[in-house]
Amino acid sequence: MNVDYLIVGAGFTGSVLAERLAKAGKQVLLLDKRDHIAGNAYDEFDENGVLVHRYGPHIFHTNAAHVWRYLAQFTQWRSYYHEVLAVIDGHQVPIPFNLNSIEQLFPAHYAEKLSKQLIKRFGYNVKVPILKLREQSDGDLDFLADYIYKNVFEGYTLKQWELKPEELGASVTGRVPVYVSRDNRYFQDKYQGMPLHGYTQLFRNMLKHKNIRIMLNTDYKDIAKQVKHKHLIYTGPIDEYFEHQYGELPYRSVEFEMQYHEQAQMQAVGTVNFPNEYDYTRTTDMKTLTGQQHHGSTLITEHPQRYQRGENDPYYPIPKEEYRKLYRKYKKAADGLGDKVIFAGRLGSYQYYNMDQAVASALSLSEKL
Repeated sequence: MNVDYLIVGAGFTGSVLAERLAKAGKQVLLLDKRDHIAGNAYDEFDENGVLVHRYGPHIFHTNAAHVWRYLAQFTQWRSYYHEVLAVIDGHQVPIPFNLNSIEQLFPAHYAEKLSKQLIKRFGYNVKVPILKLREQSDGDLDFLADYIYKNVFEGYTLKQWELKPEELGASVTGRVPVYVSRDNRYFQDKYQGMPLHGYTQLFRNMLKHKNIRIMLNTDYKDIAKQVKHKHLIYTGPIDEYFEHQYGELPYRSVEFEMQYHEQAQMQAVGTVNFPNEYDYTRTTDMKTLTGQQHHGSTLITEHPQRYQRGENDPYYPIPKEEYRKLYRKYKKAADGLGDKVIFAGRLGSYQYYNMDQAVASALSLSEKL
């Protein structure tokens, strides 16, 4: 078999690259070691007929019109605005923590005072990273900053990363800021929605091209020498490609527990966070996300855990400078391979990407190729 591009990994990065290159007339072989396409965005109907996201909830959102339009070639969009509640002091309050959260947790006169001070200090409709809020606050706002840090951020971050917020990069601590607003949506992007018929169907449509061949349940090491290819695009862990010659890059993994309930709706909103109680971080009611009509529902509970090679899957590169230093050793080795091997995606670049960022990066890379 002869191809122009051998692409390892059929998630967003690999699949977008496969589609773009195939449309440009290139012959592409797309591999994945799992038994399905769509990577971590893969969804399927469970044994009870509920459409579930096997690897946890995926809500698409972006401010990039070209990304939204590109994916719209392969799916209709269902309009959906994700909302998240967190259990704090026995109350379920909106996350990101906002003026409505303050109103629900504190006496009315004090909540009003805190809200006015926040608006005066930072302005309205402004997102403030929690570490910045702690640094720039005094008086009542100092109390509020410490309260939010302890009750919203610290416990959740310890469970998710086994690190305190200040030990992580700004890319993580800024992802869920304090929002000086009454907007309860989790995201404020211009384009938000869910693929009408699911992510897997979106990927099927994307990869339906005569120049694309797909092999699943396949390790690229077992096939690479048998397939003549001009270029290899690798979206797996970069340290794995180099057989961990400089040491293993650490990742976080998650165990997903799925429970079906004979109840039409399990939660008031799509996701409920548990920053302080239990050993899990959040629960998600799948039907709220997908809009599926079904008499029951499936709840996904997430248990963060350390990544152990061969035992679970790597989901999140850990954003600490010491690990970026280790990554840069692998990046230097990768650069030495020239354009014969191209590393891309979250695992290939050891960097956390949202779905839209993965698509945008793949579109940009495809233009260069």
